[in-house]
Formats: sequence, structure tokens, C-alpha cells
Amino acid sequence: MRKEILLERLDRIGASLEETGDALLLLGLGSVGAELARLDEYSDLDFFVITKTGAKARFIERLDWLEAVHPLAYIFRNTEDGYKILFADGVYGEFAVFEASEMTDILFTPGRIVWKDPAFTDERIASPVKEPASLRRDSLDFAVNEALTNLYVGLCRYARGEKLSGMRFVESHAIDNILSVLHLIEQEVAYYPDVFGNERRLEKRFPQFTRRMGAMLQGYGQVPASALNILAYLEESYPLNAEMGKEIRRMAETCRQLDES
Repeated sequence: MRKEILLERLDRIGASLEETGDALLLLGLGSVGAELARLDEYSDLDFFVITKTGAKARFIERLDWLEAVHPLAYIFRNTEDGYKILFADGVYGEFAVFEASEMTDILFTPGRIVWKDPAFTDERIASPVKEPASLRRDSLDFAVNEALTNLYVGLCRYARGEKLSGMRFVESHAIDNILSVLHLIEQEVAYYPDVFGNERRLEKRFPQFTRRMGAMLQGYGQVPASALNILAYLEESYPLNAEMGKEIRRMAETCRQLDES
């Protein structure tokens, strides 16, 4: 049901844009764009509005073209180009507004043209000119060793009493480094990888790693245990420096003793 609501809402936004006479194109992105096959009950609206020259400000400063579709219950301008919004019926969305000439500098994944002015013929605008820098690495060495040092520094901060910082080093920074090379460790299932976030749809793309994540992400009071499980995974995946491994285990034990004292 929600899938139909989202697509119908986007079509109505396109019709509203047409009525203004100042828009050129509505570009659906993500699961309401070129990746419709993954649209589900938890998706939202993500779109770009492309305007005629000089009309951008009109669509940013006045959201009547959205209110005409359905009343807005929440409006948050999160960038100079756009908003995060919630319609009164619970449909959430994020959008940005650009003039056609700006699109050559915008980083995005290929989209789906929902509506366009018949006079506007450049459909290449639905695909980015610039590609974002890859979050993936092509070698294990840097990422694994960076993760190793994340574990050590995180445990030292945890032992000092900086438990939140320690948790972030262990359960965020170290994990992010692993995710950057996970495609080199485990066979990836082809399911819409996201160039802007290695964590997106991870559970479907890397099911083996997913089964171990719970032990690596035990939370604020269990950082030493998380670190030891991450270390074990790294040791299985790549030859590690033995002395660093010993130091991480020593620090994990120190943290455990401090927690019990």
C-alpha cells in the first residue's frame, strides 16, 4: 500500500510542478528512482526538482507547490538547496532544487525521470556527470591496520573513562574500515550497493559478516568484548602484527578489570 502512495505522491508533485510553469523536470532518486525494485513499506521520497533559469529560489522559498499536493506537517531546510519534510499523512521526503546548469557539479546516483517539460529534451540530466569518491578500498592492508589501531585507541579511551569515545573508535571507526574492504573478504551478493554508504543494505549484500556483527557491536558497556570479536575477525581475514594483537587483548583485559572494580 505505501509503495503505491509514494509513487502516486511523486506523480502528483510532478503535476504540481507542471502547473507552476517554472519547472523543467522532476527526478526520482533511490528506491523511488532507478531502483524501484527495492521500494518497500519503509521507503520514503527522495527527489530533485530541476527549474528554469532564475526560478530556483521560487521553489525553495515557497513550498506552495508541495502544499498543493498534500499539507506539510514538518519542514526542515537542511541545505541551501533543499529540505527534509513530512506530509500530514506520514509520508517523509528529502529533496533538493537545482537549475539545469548546476547538475554537472552535483553528486548523485542515476535517477528516474518522473515528469519533465516536453520542451526539455536533455534526458542525460538523470545521470550524474561526476562520480563520488569510492568508499571502497582495493587493498586490505591499510583498512585492516587502521581498524587495528582503532581498536587499540578505543580501548585506551574506554579504560580512561571515555567510554563513548572508546565505543565510537571500536564499534564505528573500526567497523567502517572493515566495511571498506569487505568485498575483498567475502563474496558480495549483488543488491544495490550505495556509493554514499557501505553500510546500506549490508545485511543482504554480506550475509556471512552480518551473522557476526552482533558480537562486534555489543554497545556502550561491552566495548572490550566487541573489540575482541572484531580482532578475531581481522585475524581470520588478514595476517596481523602479533604485538598489536597482544596489546589489544591486554587492554581489553584491563578494561574488563576496571569495569569490575
